[in-house]
Amino acid sequence: MTTTHSIPASLGYFVIGARDLAAWRAFAEDLVGMQAEPLGDGLALRLDQQAQRFIVEPGEEDDLRAVGWLYDTEAALEAAIAQAREHGATPEAGSAALCRARGVERLARLVDPNGIAHELHFGPRYAPHDAPFRSRCLRGGFVAGALGAGHYVAVTADHDATARFYRETLGLRVSDYIRGEVAPGGPVLEATFLHAATGRHHSVAYAVGPTHKRVHHLMVEYTEMRDVGLAHERCLAAGVPLMMGLGQHPNDGMFSFYAVTPSGFGLEIGWGGVVVDDADWQVRSYTRLSDWGHHPPHA
Repeated sequence: MTTTHSIPASLGYFVIGARDLAAWRAFAEDLVGMQAEPLGDGLALRLDQQAQRFIVEPGEEDDLRAVGWLYDTEAALEAAIAQAREHGATPEAGSAALCRARGVERLARLVDPNGIAHELHFGPRYAPHDAPFRSRCLRGGFVAGALGAGHYVAVTADHDATARFYRETLGLRVSDYIRGEVAPGGPVLEATFLHAATGRHHSVAYAVGPTHKRVHHLMVEYTEMRDVGLAHERCLAAGVPLMMGLGQHPNDGMFSFYAVTPSGFGLEIGWGGVVVDDADWQVRSYTRLSDWGHHPPHA
């Protein structure tokens, strides 16, 4: 019988295994507006005052390796580890070296049904006060802080096992669903969107589908709408392929476009996402991926 109920505060960071770190640095700094710093033989990418929100490590897979789920206290982390064990998972304590690499005080690691490692942690490292976040190209900044690094959409072949992992093992809460055609006459998308405690509309979503990647895309959010348009222009000028053009989603309200990262999965770059208040939130099911736009380049 389950005796604990724990939910992460937010999605703290992403870990990516990438073949071309130089391409990632140029993409992140010059086009998206992140701040890049060396991290061992990889990169730490900042969005805010936290020392690293994206960790890019050398790797042949060009895919998402891990995500870090933040808990506000060590007691909350302990409860999360107990909850995971109650649901049949076997979290392993992160070594001192791994904690240093991730910039956290303590973490426990487990792997989901889709091969993504989940690093439950507390005590993230912050940059010094005299080293504020600076972007080369943004007029504003990123929506991060308490809401976390952003979101990702996992692609799975096993809906039920994935649902149990996110909703029971991690304890995330459902925001809403989208059940509808991606495009008229096209495949039907069946996606579930889940949020953490601080309420970004979704820190993760999952959908069944064939893919050679673990994720369809990651997402970062800007504080100013005009930065989305400017990033779109920079990507076009640099010849970066787009997955989808400018558009807006009905469920989280995000105005965004999707660029193809150097690793081949997407990065949604957006503005205006909804924040969930569980006190009055109503779970809904939508029949469209987008209210308008988000057309593929050939459309």
